[in-house]
Amino acid sequence: MAIIGLGLMGGSLGLALKRRAVCRQVVGLVRREDAVPNALAAGVVDVATTDPETALRQADIVFFATPVRTMLSQLKTFTPFYKPGAIITDMGSTKQAIVRVMNMLPPELQPVGSHPMCGKEKSGLDVAEANLFENAPWIITPLDRTTPETIHTIRFLAEAIGSNVQILPADRHDQLVATISHLPYTLAATLVATALQVAEQDHTVWDVAATGFRDTSRVSAGSVDMWLDILLTNQSAVSQVLAIAQQQLSQIATAISQGNEAALRSILEAAAEQRRTMYQ
Repeated sequence: MAIIGLGLMGGSLGLALKRRAVCRQVVGLVRREDAVPNALAAGVVDVATTDPETALRQADIVFFATPVRTMLSQLKTFTPFYKPGAIITDMGSTKQAIVRVMNMLPPELQPVGSHPMCGKEKSGLDVAEANLFENAPWIITPLDRTTPETIHTIRFLAEAIGSNVQILPADRHDQLVATISHLPYTLAATLVATALQVAEQDHTVWDVAATGFRDTSRVSAGSVDMWLDILLTNQSAVSQVLAIAQQQLSQIATAISQGNEAALRSILEAAAEQRRTMYQ
């Protein structure tokens, strides 16, 4: 197994695979020489290197865990180093752009998209953890050329480290995660941006912020570089769900401004019931 990028996701994958002895050897490809001893000391890989050929030439499975736009470039530029017959997959948060590039890989390779639905607002190898994937959805997005054996292998790996696998087309994946992952980030960022604007007139807003603000704004503290990659490689789907969210906010704003308690109650009760149903 080769893992390209040993941040939160790649590092956690390495830890999970090694803890459960899922594969014979885990090799990590990192950008900087000083990351090599750090990766080995953290126990996330058996071998760490900055050389793509060393990392990839014997890898039966290659996992890309770099930012999406970086990955789009690496998928192609690393082509000379892949082992014939290798499975090429990823951990990217958007899928359509990735599977389009995967589809251009040489026919002797076995590409398949995948996305573990988990993470933290913090990033980097130092926050990696072996149980990150436990009970988390793991979505596989096959290409037309993806073989059943390839799907089975990635399903086995994901389930072996505790994930719950679903198989979806890439376009449907992007639409769904725009709703339940990308929209929450943009709303959290909007919440903090709104508080910043209020703070320009009354800085005490930060002194009265409590657990509600903390919990609803949590994901806005995530890596901006990562979220730029996500939002700009899923523009259409994110734009669509933002339009729906704006309609919902407009309905709430209208009900409040008109003092329409019945309409406001209907909106809030529907949301409360759905939230309680999902998270007992």
